[in-house]
Amino acid sequence: MSLRKTSFASGEYYHIYNRGNSKQTIFHDQEDYLRFLKLLFLANGEKSFKIYFIKENPYEFEKGKNLVDIGAYCLMPNHFHLLITQTEEGDISKFMQKISTGYSMYYNNKYKRTGTLFEGKFKAEHIDNDRYLKYIFSYIHLNPVKIIDSKWKENGIKNTNKTLTFLEKYNFSSYQDFCGKDREQNKILSTNSFPNYFPSKDSFKREIFDWLTYKDK
Repeated sequence: MSLRKTSFASGEYYHIYNRGNSKQTIFHDQEDYLRFLKLLFLANGEKSFKIYFIKENPYEFEKGKNLVDIGAYCLMPNHFHLLITQTEEGDISKFMQKISTGYSMYYNNKYKRTGTLFEGKFKAEHIDNDRYLKYIFSYIHLNPVKIIDSKWKENGIKNTNKTLTFLEKYNFSSYQDFCGKDREQNKILSTNSFPNYFPSKDSFKREIFDWLTYKDK
C-alpha cells in the first residue's frame, strides 16, 4: 500500500479502510487476525520495534507517544476499518505505512507469495460532523454481521439475539472493548480523544440494538 498524497488535518476524525487486492482474503485464520491486532498497537508509537516483540507480549512494549488515536476498529476476512485521529501532521500516513508494510511482509512470508497485498492506497473519509461520527462507531462494529447474514441491511435481522451474541463473541473488532470485556487488546484504543457517546456499556449496546432493528436501513 503506497502513501497517500492527501494531507490529514490534526485533530480531525477519519474513517480509514482498505481491502485485499482484487478483494482477496487477507485474514485466513486466527493467527492472521491476531498479528494485525498486535501491529495496530506496536506500530502506533514513536519507537521502532523488533519482530520478536510480537512473539512475546506486544501489549507490554513501551512504544512511546501514539502516532494516532484509535477510536474503533474491525477486521473482516478481506478488509479492515479504522476510526482514527492524529495529533501531529503526517502521523496517519506514517502509521498506515508501518501497518501495511509490517502485515504485508508477514503475510507474504507465511503464504509464500509476492506482490501487492492491499488494493492500492488506503481509503480515507473525513468525518466532518457529530452525527456522522457517532454513526461510524456503529457502522464499524456492525460489519461482522455480514459474515452470518450478507443481506441483513436489505432484508432485516431475522434473529436479533443470535446476531448480538455473534457480535459479542467476535474477537477481531473493538466491540468487546466497548462492552467492558477485560482483554489485552484494550490497549489498542485511545477513546479519550473522541466524544463520549457511550458513557456505559449499556448505552453502547442500546445503540447497536437500535441500528440492528431499525426498519428503514
